[in-house]
Amino acid sequence: MMPLTEIDRLKQTVVGSWDSPVADLVAAQWGYPAGTAKWWRSSASHVFVLPEDGQGSRLFLRFVPGAYRGRADVAAVARLMEQLSRGGSAVVRPVAAESGALTVTVPTPIGVMHAMMVEAAPGEGADIAGLTESRARGWGQALAHLHRDATGLGTGLGEAFGELRGIAGLFADDTVLVKAARALTGWMGSLLRDANHWGVVHGDFELDNLAWVGDRPVAYDFDEAVCSWFAADVAYAVRDLADPAGRAAGEHRDRLDAFIAGYRSIRPLDDQDLGRLPLFAGLHAAASLVRIARALGEPGRGEPEWLAGLRGKLTGKARVHRQLVINTAAQVG
Repeated sequence: MMPLTEIDRLKQTVVGSWDSPVADLVAAQWGYPAGTAKWWRSSASHVFVLPEDGQGSRLFLRFVPGAYRGRADVAAVARLMEQLSRGGSAVVRPVAAESGALTVTVPTPIGVMHAMMVEAAPGEGADIAGLTESRARGWGQALAHLHRDATGLGTGLGEAFGELRGIAGLFADDTVLVKAARALTGWMGSLLRDANHWGVVHGDFELDNLAWVGDRPVAYDFDEAVCSWFAADVAYAVRDLADPAGRAAGEHRDRLDAFIAGYRSIRPLDDQDLGRLPLFAGLHAAASLVRIARALGEPGRGEPEWLAGLRGKLTGKARVHRQLVINTAAQVG
């Protein structure tokens, strides 16, 4: 997530009709007139929706402040998506700007923005209530296909869990947490990084980032794409089917089993990796703690109500993540 201050700076430019002069400057790189792009949401990126193009499809403009994320990172994600879509993977396709580039850098009144545009995913969204066992199997197959098809396409992507290096500094007064994070980092260092276990991952292959055509999902929102362990990507994807410790929740067992069976029908996921899913959940919790701390920053005077509310929700999530890190570390201790 971007720092809350960055989200607020952009939101202050959004007017009642949901357009923004900042987005207008960025959308102009794709030939869109002012007032066309409408604010959709802001989290890891600012996202604006554009009306249907000549093919009857909506487009999404995504951009991030240069102070938060470098152009090379955005370009690596756009390049990955383009290569995957060109190869036939079920992912949305990036749309080139008028210059022909997949990513552009635009000076704006609130700072430099690095931007890309993507097509809307076909199909419909589905939450946990709409997840049938057949769809769960297709979900697992889709993630395995992505892991397989992205082999060799990780140029420019970062590595997962780099945030863990920041825990000791950010939480210097929380010795219990720092010790737990150190234990998880040590365990992580013992894991194999061969082609069967390590490669390009989506980073957030959850239901919120998929659209469905029948039982076949199409992926979007590659903001968190990195190089990581495939099992870690599985653990993060299925967290809605698991309890906070990463273990299968009883009411979702059949759907989780269907996901795993679907994944294994495309590429390997051995029992040892499957047993590591709760440990990867702990690593993800540690990384999320750092992201939340950096997003929160220091509250400013007179924060708007929506921002204070979001700050409160994130603070609550941080408490849950902290306990999960501590509990998980006890398993590897």
